[in-house]
Amino acid sequence: MTNPIKTQNIFEITRLNDKKNLGIIEQAYKSERIDLATANYLNTLYTNSMDIYRDVFLCLGHCFGAPKAAVKPYDYKTDSIIDKTIKISDINPLSMYLVNHRLDMDPMRNQFFVGTTGHQIDLAVSSIVTVIVGAQKNIERALDKITGKYYDRYVSSVLETVHKILIDTELASSAQSILDEIHEEFANHFITDAAPVVLSIIGSDNNKIMADLVRALDKIIPPYAKLRDVWRIKCLFDLVPQARTFIERVSEMWPEKIISKHDSFFDIQNPRGYRNAKFVLNIGRDGKIIPLEIICQVRTFFEYERKTHLAYENVRTNDNSKSKKTDVIDTRTENMHIEGVKKYNAMILECLDSLFDRIGWNILYGAGNNEMLFEGFPRISTVYHPQNIVDTIYSKVTRAVENEVFFVPNAPAKLTRDQEIKIFRWMAKFLLVTAMPYTYANWSVPDDNMPGKFFKFIMKELQRYYKK
Repeated sequence: MTNPIKTQNIFEITRLNDKKNLGIIEQAYKSERIDLATANYLNTLYTNSMDIYRDVFLCLGHCFGAPKAAVKPYDYKTDSIIDKTIKISDINPLSMYLVNHRLDMDPMRNQFFVGTTGHQIDLAVSSIVTVIVGAQKNIERALDKITGKYYDRYVSSVLETVHKILIDTELASSAQSILDEIHEEFANHFITDAAPVVLSIIGSDNNKIMADLVRALDKIIPPYAKLRDVWRIKCLFDLVPQARTFIERVSEMWPEKIISKHDSFFDIQNPRGYRNAKFVLNIGRDGKIIPLEIICQVRTFFEYERKTHLAYENVRTNDNSKSKKTDVIDTRTENMHIEGVKKYNAMILECLDSLFDRIGWNILYGAGNNEMLFEGFPRISTVYHPQNIVDTIYSKVTRAVENEVFFVPNAPAKLTRDQEIKIFRWMAKFLLVTAMPYTYANWSVPDDNMPGKFFKFIMKELQRYYKK
């Protein structure tokens, strides 16, 4: 498969695509499918798209430095790289590409490896980050999102806000009729500035109520501002701490550019089971807001996430029942993501087993100067379990070692009780930082060795605090 866009024509092709997109936006405004504020927002995101895409590329360069391998076109539907090397001048907003970078300051760098025959060493966990840079979002899909689910949620928030304020006033008795009228108005017209419409329906007799309503309604994010994935990147890491290190580094680098951050790697309450993190950067210039969505995912989990996307697309395309769609999608995605968590945690257990053989030497080498070879590894992320949970688990680990539930088998030398406590508390920190908590009881790791036994212990303690 070859890239249909030829380098010598890309600027003209992109310009014509911009013109087409802007025409669709203008038609949507003229037909009153969207309002002026929405049209202006979309015009910003779909004007000069080549310049915006180059800003995406520059952002990647600042985050990671130069690519560590050739840049390749990427086909998301088949999850395959197109066998063609592209130059920087080939990069364009109409097609996706994939590139590998190295994560600097990686807290896990070179800690996990497996020996092969002779002198060969294979890294089990690397510092390489696979970056998939998405093409510009299709304008029709963007319009569907804004006028569909984003608008529905906006209207619901408006109605909830108005109800919450009116219920404690003299207008409480007529609140339902007012809400019905507001709902009808928003159903018949696309409205993203709620306050004037709501005030015109309620009237302006009570200045206190009016002031409270305006303040509350103005805090609701309009539907067009929820569209943050016209420009998007997906970063694939081996381990969760690597992703969190990257997010924290970018946040420290550009605190003024961060629009939002959300981390759900450890979120077992997520109804659709997603275990990733995302943040949104403003890459706009001259006061313009142009969101760049950066999704961070672990590599072993990515294949399961892709399956859930396909399940969603199939249900969305073939089923007209909204309630049935939700049930089917939730069931499919939950089952797929459970498998993703299992696969990821199985890898963490292998890493723990590898570390177990080495940590005893680590303690012995540090004897006398109170320093460890692994000092600072892994780095404790600011996005972490609550401190009270960590303290409780550390205390239980200490008691378990004192009661000889846990001990270091085949240590290179006899360890003191304090040394063993230090080892297992360090191992506990490693699992708390890297492993994904879960609540399902139908999966259990082999516990016929000390690493498996300890992994199971930590996971069960986490389950006490993260029950559904």
